[in-house]
Amino acid sequence: MKVYDTVTAAIEDLRKRGYITDFNLVFDSIQCNSGNVRPEDFDITETYRFEGDTDPGDEAVVYAIETKSGLKGVLMYGYGVYSEDMSEDMIRKLSHR
Repeated sequence: MKVYDTVTAAIEDLRKRGYITDFNLVFDSIQCNSGNVRPEDFDITETYRFEGDTDPGDEAVVYAIETKSGLKGVLMYGYGVYSEDMSEDMIRKLSHR
């Protein structure tokens, strides 16, 4: 797995490698332009964690995701103070890697 200095560098490289869909976290799934994808319908292929050296608001995880239907994309999740509310299934899925 690669090492990136910034979230932007990770996302840019993943895009170059075909992870072009933008996913957003909703309570019990991830969402993209073509709809919602449940935890059982996607796999996390790569995970990159970034620590906020001076600002806890900079803490984030970048997930490279492939859906069972063949979409490849990126989910960026800010954890800590700004973390989203999510279902137990989503917590398990995102914590697995």
